[in-house]
Amino acid sequence: MILSKASWCLIAAILAAGCRDEAKAEPNEPAVAAQPMMETIVEPELVAPPPYPEPEMVLEARDVAPPSPTPHEYVSMTIERSLEASFVAATEPRLGAQLTQVTKRVLVWWMDVRRDLRRGDRLEVVYETREDAEPVVHAIWMHSQKLGKPRAAVLFHADGEPFARWYDEEGREIEERLKNSPIESYEQVTSLLRDGRRHKGVDFKAPVGQAIVAPFSGRVLRRNWSRRRNGTCLQIVDDRTKTEAYFLHLDSIPRNIRPGTRVKKGQLLARSGNTGRSTAPHLHYQLEKNGRVVDPFRFHETWRKRLSQEDRIAAQRSLARFGELRTRSM
Repeated sequence: MILSKASWCLIAAILAAGCRDEAKAEPNEPAVAAQPMMETIVEPELVAPPPYPEPEMVLEARDVAPPSPTPHEYVSMTIERSLEASFVAATEPRLGAQLTQVTKRVLVWWMDVRRDLRRGDRLEVVYETREDAEPVVHAIWMHSQKLGKPRAAVLFHADGEPFARWYDEEGREIEERLKNSPIESYEQVTSLLRDGRRHKGVDFKAPVGQAIVAPFSGRVLRRNWSRRRNGTCLQIVDDRTKTEAYFLHLDSIPRNIRPGTRVKKGQLLARSGNTGRSTAPHLHYQLEKNGRVVDPFRFHETWRKRLSQEDRIAAQRSLARFGELRTRSM
């Protein structure tokens, strides 16, 4: 077959183009076979679900802690029978019994609870429960037929005082304090001769190690007798008045304080403790004269602290804040 001149020119052009493509290829690179054209499959578009809160938002809301409720509880009651029966009816047996004892330590400074409390009297209390400890009462309102007018008291920590104490609406201390007291640093008087418990002495709730001093000059009669009951204990006597003083449940007594030792008023005798038959750290202080029990709050002169103007205003505000719980409960 004889090709025309135009055909030879076309073949030469094709061969020249092929040579140029081979020159562009990488050396030693294998030739890649032409791939057949594949049909592109388009996935159907997913339809979005209905709008719900995003998971992040849900977790964020779950992580935010709700406001912590106040630890203070409020209870009110109308006296129908005894104080304890009224507390138990308003709360529950164990808590009611505990609240009775704690509240009574304040009421005894206003009245003889067993004799003066009458049916129809109203009592309101703000308190706080604690694990493995008696509840703390923070505020009391008493509507007594015997007293004739409402009374209120608040537990307040005054500036410069080691412990919180009870004060009335005018900033006057509820408890009396003893002049020439055997103990100055204590939290509260938890037992009185007139509180109906037939206790022979006054109990001062105080941390272990508080200074116990002689309330009068005299001499030491005994040291550490009946220790299973009394714990570490001491007895002194005023030879002039024949008044004897007993100090029980002590932590320690200096070695130089022994029977026959002369002591002066205000001299260090011992340290408060929690020994013998004692359920909590305290001092049992007992007075006797000619074999008869004497009330320390009649033997000693007494006084009450008055709050400074600044503390009085702060105490009144504290009482008002606790009083808001009364309003919410109405």
